[in-house]
Amino acid sequence: MGEVARQRFSINWLLIACLLVVFISSFLASLVQSSGGRVQVHEIKIPTQNGQWVVADLFKPRSATKKSPAPLVVVVPGFQRSKETLSNISLELARRGIVVIAIDPYAQGGSSSSMSKQSATTEGYGMFAVVNYVYDTPNLNYVDKSRIAATGHSAGGNAAIRGANYFGKIARKNDKPCILSAVFVSGYLQTLTDNVLKQVRCNVGISYALYDEGAYRNELKNGDMRFAPEALRLVNSGLVESGTEVKEVEIGRYYGNKDNRTLRVVFNEGLLHPFQPYAIEPTANQLDYFERVFEIDSGISSKDQIWYWKEFLTLVSSIAALLTLVPLARLLLKLPLFMDLVHPLPEALPRPQGVGKIIFWSLFVLSALVACFSYIPLAELSQKLFVAASSREQTWFFPQRMNNAVMLWAVFNGTVGFLLFFLSYHYHGRLHGVRPEMWGIKTNLAEIACTFLLACLLFAFFFQLLFTVHYFFHVDYRFVFFGARVFQPVMFLLLSIYAPIFFVFFLSNSLRVNGAMRFDGDKEWKSMLLAGSANTVGLLLILIVQYSVFAFTGTVYWTDGWLYVNLLFAVVPIMFILPYFNRYFFQLTGRIYLGPMATCLIFVMILLSNTVCYIPL
Repeated sequence: MGEVARQRFSINWLLIACLLVVFISSFLASLVQSSGGRVQVHEIKIPTQNGQWVVADLFKPRSATKKSPAPLVVVVPGFQRSKETLSNISLELARRGIVVIAIDPYAQGGSSSSMSKQSATTEGYGMFAVVNYVYDTPNLNYVDKSRIAATGHSAGGNAAIRGANYFGKIARKNDKPCILSAVFVSGYLQTLTDNVLKQVRCNVGISYALYDEGAYRNELKNGDMRFAPEALRLVNSGLVESGTEVKEVEIGRYYGNKDNRTLRVVFNEGLLHPFQPYAIEPTANQLDYFERVFEIDSGISSKDQIWYWKEFLTLVSSIAALLTLVPLARLLLKLPLFMDLVHPLPEALPRPQGVGKIIFWSLFVLSALVACFSYIPLAELSQKLFVAASSREQTWFFPQRMNNAVMLWAVFNGTVGFLLFFLSYHYHGRLHGVRPEMWGIKTNLAEIACTFLLACLLFAFFFQLLFTVHYFFHVDYRFVFFGARVFQPVMFLLLSIYAPIFFVFFLSNSLRVNGAMRFDGDKEWKSMLLAGSANTVGLLLILIVQYSVFAFTGTVYWTDGWLYVNLLFAVVPIMFILPYFNRYFFQLTGRIYLGPMATCLIFVMILLSNTVCYIPL
């Protein structure tokens, strides 16, 4: 076998191996999600008021039948989250014989926007409409309509307690039992007020992270629930009929009576806000709560959980799907249409010495500091530039509130990166052996167009593979905060709006990774690790500052912008792996353009399909 044939054979096998890993991991993840086939999982779409709609995943245990109806829980994710992000509690509840409808909140995932600027408060993010549908329709004859409940994390927790208030008012007015028999509120206290609680006519449990970053908003400015007025009000709201009142909440103790729907319980796990839904203890607490209020004994211990296997398997699938891009690009570059994109790899840069080394590390630190200290100011600026999205109004003008902040940060830091790169070259590099030919920037319009076509093919392959996986197995590429999910066609329009601006950062990154961090004699792994670190150290510094101050003072450094900081848990992994792809594609083509074009399309679409989006109905 000749060398060319041998190389093509090895590339084919690498691509095939990655594809096998994607499908096998996804299949196994679907088995975990469906409890080995004992739970049916389907996507549903429910029309709601004002022409709105809710997209949801229905988890139906096969044990739930017309003759043996099961209780139902509506699961409501929080701000910036879709139904897949709480599939852990969904599958664990369904595994225990409980029907689950996990919704995409309004303006998130596949659900429509809402006519309300406070949809979590006024519509439960769509949960109110879903509960009404479940209660009124004869279609779900396998649901016990006397045992309908709701749960949610963060803003989803607000939706849950608001649902208890909303349906409680209706029950009081009609002098009938509340449609909601129970709610569980995770990671949210702000609406546990007397005005809200006095209308509640159902059992209520709350779970609040002891180290919740948003605890500065609480009345005592901390996350300790033993003496929190919010927790005391909740518990005492269930003790009114008994004429007793507690002055200190005993964590984990059940107060009141589930039979007259005055049961109350407070949990206070030692976690951070974003990690609360992804830990054994709070999941177990919630499972125990629902088994108690529904009076069921599944025979499965609350600590017997399998959701993390699904997270692991979809992580493996994510990595394999991304890895397919490299051998696929190598194969496509052998086609006559793309052969001319392959150029000899440019000569590596001379290793910096003396003053050059000082300049290199100074620029490394400066870039990190700019990345760190520009993020929150630019997030605040985005709220002033994109007023409609920041005000939760429907708009086509950059309708994604959180990504608007990331976009401004990206274009600013990309521009700064270009500036520092060329200043370094002008004042030092060109005097010490660095030549523009080493950067791999030489090209022409026809080559750029052909490169863009190849990038589009890689983008199409990545997401077509995702759509195929989702179609057959109903899972996507995901791990906790990071997730590549299927998207609506309208996202192509948003991609055309956001991607050109984000591209400034992606191109700047490729230029710096390949034209400023590829030195003669360096091991490739060390060079790419340096590039990945350079890309993330500034954002990691934000997290270090945020949580170091939080550890010493009990209050996060950035209070009003704490949600923007939490967003970085999903952004940092993308930023770290980005230079690797920019280097791999550079090695394939000898030019810096394929990497940023392909990764910009893919990663920006991942960002766009995983955030709040106020698109007009």
